[in-house]
Amino acid sequence: MKVAVVLGTSKQDGNTRKLVDEFVQLSGATLLDLTDFDISFYDYSHENRDDHFIPLIKTLTDYEHIVFASPVYWYSMSAQLKVFFDRLSDLLTIEKALGRELKGKSMSVLSTGYNQEVPSCFIEPFQLTAEYLHLTFKGCEYLAIRDNADLARLPVVATKGLQNLC
Repeated sequence: MKVAVVLGTSKQDGNTRKLVDEFVQLSGATLLDLTDFDISFYDYSHENRDDHFIPLIKTLTDYEHIVFASPVYWYSMSAQLKVFFDRLSDLLTIEKALGRELKGKSMSVLSTGYNQEVPSCFIEPFQLTAEYLHLTFKGCEYLAIRDNADLARLPVVATKGLQNLC
């Protein structure tokens, strides 16, 4: 299965990146780090249509499965990933044909955070977006990290993610 990971995080060497790196190494997935793209906020006038969002979506249509990776920030996805999700609205208005190319693909989530369990309010936007865009939501693998000992579980969670999410 051809897999892409879309990473949105404010800390390029943080725990979520470490989890993603383990996952990519195990799966051979392609990593697309949102910090490498110029994607502006959603604009009702679509004056931002020349930024990197549409080319990134075109790239993603080549993959069967998309993994979204974000730390849990205040019970929510990262700001970078939120901007990306907001821009999915472009696929419902000015790029409908492109949006339809995502239909039937699958998606999942990799995440890290401080809470012992991933908050349900974190997962819900991913689930609802998948449902709205007719994607199969395969779930979320989450690693609670409270101390350095938890970091030793990165390879285990990455392997579990590969088995359960793809």
